[in-house]
Amino acid sequence: MGRKLHKSLLVACGALAREIVTLRQQLGLDDATMTLKCVPAEYHNQPAKIAPAVEEILAREASSYDRIFVAYGECGTGGALDAVLESYGASRLHGAHCYEFYAGASQFREITDTEIGSFFLTDYLVKNFDRLVIKGLGLDRFPHLLDSYFGNYTQVVYLAQTHDPVLIEKAQVAADRLGLSLVHRHVGYGDLAGAVGILAGEKPALVPTNSDRMGGR
Repeated sequence: MGRKLHKSLLVACGALAREIVTLRQQLGLDDATMTLKCVPAEYHNQPAKIAPAVEEILAREASSYDRIFVAYGECGTGGALDAVLESYGASRLHGAHCYEFYAGASQFREITDTEIGSFFLTDYLVKNFDRLVIKGLGLDRFPHLLDSYFGNYTQVVYLAQTHDPVLIEKAQVAADRLGLSLVHRHVGYGDLAGAVGILAGEKPALVPTNSDRMGGR
């Protein structure tokens, strides 16, 4: 007799891990029902590493699960992530990146149409601003590069998952450090909540890969 398959494998950006764990708890799920594997959040600044890291996890884990979902947007991989998902029959969240699926496509489009020079933060990025933005971009060592990175931005848009005054204050500090104004919008978990909920249910697919969207298999 073959090994019994777990229900679902969720491969996620490390920047979404806390939110996914919270959603999983709210749904009363355990690791046997929905297993979470994370890719380092630092790859947020190194998108070329995302697809190979996801593929490494899927190559090791995919055969043990009957459903696979990847909690990423396209995230600057230039189609490489979708190619990996296609080969494993996996799906991902709609949108270019986490900002879009947190805000929802309509609200995200409204923000960017109103002000194209928007730099986005989430709860995770506010909490880890120094590590992922300042140190991640080398601005702690080369502060003169600030204008090169952020000279074309006009505002920081904090897409908040929680109602936390401390994080709003930290977002303001981050915006001040970049010399930008702050816009705060509470968006909650956005499309991520629905995706985790569907993955916990009985529907076999969440979000189509590129070929599915174009009428493929």
